Amino acid sequence: MWKAVLAGVLAFLTLGVTFSSGQGVRRQTESQEPAAPREAGNRDQMSSRDQVSSKASTLQMIGPKNGAIHPVALVIGNAAYPDADLPLSDPVNNARALAGALREKGFDVVLGENLTKQEMHRAIETFTGKITPGSVVLFFFSGIGIQASRKTYLIPVNAQIWVEDDVRRDGVSVEPILGEVESREAAAKLLILDASRRNPFERRFRGFPAGLAGVYAPDGTLVMYSASPGKVVDDSDGARSALLTELIAQIRVPGQTAEEIFNRTRLAVSRTSNRKQVPWVSSSLVDDFLFESTRPASMAPNNQR
Repeated sequence: MWKAVLAGVLAFLTLGVTFSSGQGVRRQTESQEPAAPREAGNRDQMSSRDQVSSKASTLQMIGPKNGAIHPVALVIGNAAYPDADLPLSDPVNNARALAGALREKGFDVVLGENLTKQEMHRAIETFTGKITPGSVVLFFFSGIGIQASRKTYLIPVNAQIWVEDDVRRDGVSVEPILGEVESREAAAKLLILDASRRNPFERRFRGFPAGLAGVYAPDGTLVMYSASPGKVVDDSDGARSALLTELIAQIRVPGQTAEEIFNRTRLAVSRTSNRKQVPWVSSSLVDDFLFESTRPASMAPNNQR
């Protein structure tokens, strides 16, 4: 009899354990079931964030994707030339206005005003130090430019020029700057020279070529002069030059490529001046790009003095 009682007790205990285990499994399953929808929701949120992030690119390229683009600019305005007759009226205003427009488009801008030769070299070093492979790079100079030995030299404010050798000694040549930019594997190089002014030193030596020389630029370069090589334009009476006024207006038009901006600037300046000033544009770009920014630039001014 005691064996029958023992068998009944064991059967009862086994049933209780089975029932408890079933309840535990069911409670565990019920607590896990809502996790699947939450995980799916997280995936949707992550996908949405990724889409928003992809739309916030600072600069959009047309052509092969070659990684992140870091736009960098060096903007110099030289006006106070003690050795010239009078200070120029608009280079500093040109530089400040262009720097502001480029910052709106997300460029990291190095801005210099009335720089000596040593200060120009320091500004160039700061500028090239910011360039990374794949960068879009813009160099702008407004001031006096002189050609010597078929090369263009940008004149610092402390230059002392009496003969052609002084231009090569005191000036800053354009080609080495482009060469340094090219060595840092920039994706696109933009050069803008608002320097086709009358040579203020021309009375000191005769037979000197007028205007700027053509530039020997590496592939992937877009160049604009305020006038064709060998031509000069008078300094404007306004706050900014005609070239810069139109260039900035075109930069702020959405959806334009760099070549469209340069060419439309050339056409507009030519028309408004009745062809008295025809800017010169030369391109060897292999990838065009848009001046588009969907977020404000956060870079602070970096003045080189």
